[in-house]
Amino acid sequence: MKATEVPAIAGAYLFEPTPYADERGFFCRTFDADVVRSVGLAPDAFIQDSVSRSVRGVLRGLHLRSGAGEAKLVRCSYGRIFDVVVDLRPDSPTYRNVASFELSGETQVTLYIPAGCAHGFQALTETADTSYRIDRPHDPAEDVTIAFDDPELAIPWPLPVTSMSQRDREAPSLAEVLKQRES
Repeated sequence: MKATEVPAIAGAYLFEPTPYADERGFFCRTFDADVVRSVGLAPDAFIQDSVSRSVRGVLRGLHLRSGAGEAKLVRCSYGRIFDVVVDLRPDSPTYRNVASFELSGETQVTLYIPAGCAHGFQALTETADTSYRIDRPHDPAEDVTIAFDDPELAIPWPLPVTSMSQRDREAPSLAEVLKQRES
């Protein structure tokens, strides 16, 4: 497994496993504490694992947490997703940058998203399972959502949106969220 910095988002990393494939399929390590440690992250800081299953066209996000934020490791364990990170840390050298990735069950690449960044994804396949490993217990009172179609972000979602939560449909613009965070 190797770790690669994401230039557009300071402190973000892609962890790329080395799959071993044969006639049975493949095997790969999707988390390696030594590799995580090698880029200055604490592997034991992650305390909660979750998984979501989405159908083609479903869009989840853009989500972030208020307060101390939430760092997470995200991996598409089955299918393919178009994954997006928005740096919303005012002191970051990549503040307001947007980076997108295709994550898939074929590659099992894991994306590390630093606390203070918004995250969202869209399912590209009929079924897409997405695994999350987060560093804090979830507190719904800290949930923040930003409109997926905010013109300032201009995210090029690859498919028409087939479904999303009511919270995501009603999300405020980036400008509104930033104004709320300043007050």
